[in-house]
Amino acid sequence: MALAGGPDSFLHHPYYQDQVEQTSPRRPGNLAGPGFPAPPDRLANHQEDDVDLETLVNDMDASLESLCAAAETAPLLRNGQHPRGRPPGARPLQGQVAPRQRLQRSQPMHILAVRRLHQGDQQLRTSSLPAIPNPFPELCGPGSPPALTPGSVPPGPAAAKQDVKVFSEDGTSKVVEILADTTARDLCQLLVYRSHCVDDNSWTLVEHHPHLGLERCLEDHELVVQVESTMASESQFLFRKNYAKYEFFKNPTNFFPEQMVTWCQQSNGSQTQLLQNFLNSSSCPEIQGFLHVKELGRKSWKKLYVCLRRSGLYCSTKGASKEPRHLQLLADLEDSRIFSLVAGRKQYGAPTDYGFCIKPNRVRNEAKELRLLCAEDEQSRTCWMTAFRLLKYGMLLYQNYRIPQQRKAMLSPFSTPVRSVSENSLVAMDFSGQTGRVIENPAEAQSAALEEGHAWRKRSTRMNILGSQSPLHPSTLSTVIHRTQHWFHGRISREESHRIIKQQGLVDGLFLLRDSQSNPKAFVLTLCHHQKIKNFQILPCEDDGQTFFSLDDGNTKFSDLIQLVDFYQLNKGVLPCRLKHHCIRVAL
Repeated sequence: MALAGGPDSFLHHPYYQDQVEQTSPRRPGNLAGPGFPAPPDRLANHQEDDVDLETLVNDMDASLESLCAAAETAPLLRNGQHPRGRPPGARPLQGQVAPRQRLQRSQPMHILAVRRLHQGDQQLRTSSLPAIPNPFPELCGPGSPPALTPGSVPPGPAAAKQDVKVFSEDGTSKVVEILADTTARDLCQLLVYRSHCVDDNSWTLVEHHPHLGLERCLEDHELVVQVESTMASESQFLFRKNYAKYEFFKNPTNFFPEQMVTWCQQSNGSQTQLLQNFLNSSSCPEIQGFLHVKELGRKSWKKLYVCLRRSGLYCSTKGASKEPRHLQLLADLEDSRIFSLVAGRKQYGAPTDYGFCIKPNRVRNEAKELRLLCAEDEQSRTCWMTAFRLLKYGMLLYQNYRIPQQRKAMLSPFSTPVRSVSENSLVAMDFSGQTGRVIENPAEAQSAALEEGHAWRKRSTRMNILGSQSPLHPSTLSTVIHRTQHWFHGRISREESHRIIKQQGLVDGLFLLRDSQSNPKAFVLTLCHHQKIKNFQILPCEDDGQTFFSLDDGNTKFSDLIQLVDFYQLNKGVLPCRLKHHCIRVAL
């Protein structure tokens, strides 16, 4: 059967057949109706399959028109183009539509059928897959928070950084960028690394107030930014050695004389018990003695009986009485720090050179609120200042003292050792045989040093005779070679050398060498022993036309000052103690 006005192949199109199969339960292979005459041979064989085609087509047209009116667009063909003869958005005229045009307009119906078929196939494929368990069920619930993407989380606040300017002893400075939680130990280690110094855990950061004449060494656990916030604009940080920072843990009896320390309980007087009483918060150690105290707002000084306890610093209003009614509070330990006076006599009219100050944290430039005190000697001042630190910080000081030792113990024995300037790192060696040996006899070590000096002079003389490019004669070189060493400080005065020794810690064996002011050909060895500073003159002497240096009027001779220092680092000789630590100034 063929439709009038259309080709016979149109009815056999697969998309049209799909639509007709869904519309009628009968097989729509042959259709009959008015306006669609069929050949007699086909109608005779299919009389029982007649269908009212006109009614079917009118229903389809009505559905299509309602769909087009709602969408206000023209139906699309299978290739996505509009049907020919009608522009997009034009409504068809009723009663004037040819059967062929109605059939063409009914073509979009098969598109819906194909979409439904694809959707059904997709659902069938999805349902046919095996069920995969969800590894994160908590992220799929309606009440659960959505998964976080890299850009959905706001970045956290960056660590605050601050620039700190640090000065050295020679006036040079360096600006270092640090974090807000950087401690004094961290900053010192950073400066040691950048300055290529020897890290022997004796470097410290000094808080210096030139307008007030005060300075103190920061504790290793103190935050640098927090300390700087309490400093005035004229104040500055200094990078300096301090060998006495934790010396009281090694020899506490040298720092705390028996007549100045009292205990609330019976003590056996041993060094271990002495430190435990200070570190134990339940004990009640007390430092007592007479001090010169400057009155607030006045220039006068008074000698008062003072006692230092955990609760604060008190003075007695009646002689040496320690009754509560006679004690008056001078300073609180919690809200203050202790400083040493740099020039107490000149700036504050102090009666002695051993002054110290207790400065409240709130004070910056006001000298009237400073509590100034003076001791009779250096040992008394050191005792007061050390006891103040122990009573204020307690176990924190001991932890700061133990941290370098613990780090040293954790180092592998195969790791590179840190360079040291201690007495144990310098030994006399004999390399005359096939293997070297350590010279333990001091006399043999001295003779070996002299032989080495003579051999070195002979080699230098022989090289000069052969025409080597030596810039200096051996005799001239021996008089200037020491100027390259850190322990030689050149032309400084006696007062300046004492000031440097005091700044870097009054410990036994701390020394420096300088030019003599009275004899231009001599040198002076400045040495600290028992918290006292002594000077020893090094005189040149001649033997067989050669110049030597000696400390004991020519009994022990050395070809240069380097050999002299090396010898007395191993042997005490005529000195009160061996040379242990040298004063050093580092340029930042």
